[in-house]
Amino acid sequence: MIVVFLGPPGAGKGTQCNFICDRYALKHMSSGDILRRERKEGTDLGKEAQSYMDSGKLVPDNLIVAMMMKEIQAADDAKGFVLDGFPRTIGQAEALDNAMDKAGKKIDVALNLQVDDNKLEERVTGRRSCLKCGASYHLVFSPPKVENQCDKGCGQLNQRSDDTSETVRSRIATYHEQTSPLVAYYTKKGNIADLDGNAAIENVTKQIVEVLDKV
Repeated sequence: MIVVFLGPPGAGKGTQCNFICDRYALKHMSSGDILRRERKEGTDLGKEAQSYMDSGKLVPDNLIVAMMMKEIQAADDAKGFVLDGFPRTIGQAEALDNAMDKAGKKIDVALNLQVDDNKLEERVTGRRSCLKCGASYHLVFSPPKVENQCDKGCGQLNQRSDDTSETVRSRIATYHEQTSPLVAYYTKKGNIADLDGNAAIENVTKQIVEVLDKV
């Protein structure tokens, strides 16, 4: 089973990806994680991607696709994959489909996690984490026992620099501009499933199970 997971920043894809991978024994493939690893390991792909990033340019679609296909082909023993954060554009989706065809694979379903923009901002700007132990909190949904302090006694919590209101609004706008057209792309292909991401976590999970159990 190969799943594409679409959704804006703060939609809760990470939580649901973990569940999907555990339940269906799938491999989680995050384009961001893979790109960071390739750069850290100094691979040819990583160095080429770094050259674009250092000059302030977007990493080309063909390079991102090459990275993802390298990862997919290296994990042939896996029962399937969840592609998280990829594809981000129509160009990447088309290149991915072409590469999949050549490899004798196909996308089974694209999960489209839909969340209202105002809820997204609340979810993202409320996130906090402990840099020492890695614990995660949310000011509204899972606050620490003492304001802005880690429950494990590590000290003050941290807010990611890209979790501010201004940055979040920009990231959401970029998502709508670049990635939302993928909904129309996969709708046309007939393999998309819309999910109500405004619902509670367990209800979103239930929706996903109903979709994937039929794949």
